[in-house]
Amino acid sequence: MFSKKQKLRKEYDALLLDLVAQAKNDWLQHNTLQNMSFEFNEELYYRSKIAEAEYIFLFREVKRRKIRLQ
Repeated sequence: MFSKKQKLRKEYDALLLDLVAQAKNDWLQHNTLQNMSFEFNEELYYRSKIAEAEYIFLFREVKRRKIRLQ
């Protein structure tokens, strides 16, 4: 019973790490676009903030679960 639980935990931890990497890439991409734009774009600003909040949320979840890269 415990081996199945550990297997599921490892599987979902790997999925969470993939989500964190994807969220970080999205956040960096939005920041890059925002820095490259000539004028202030409100929609781009808010999308960047949403991407940042998503990344921070997922990163805190990784820290809470004490997941480490192997």
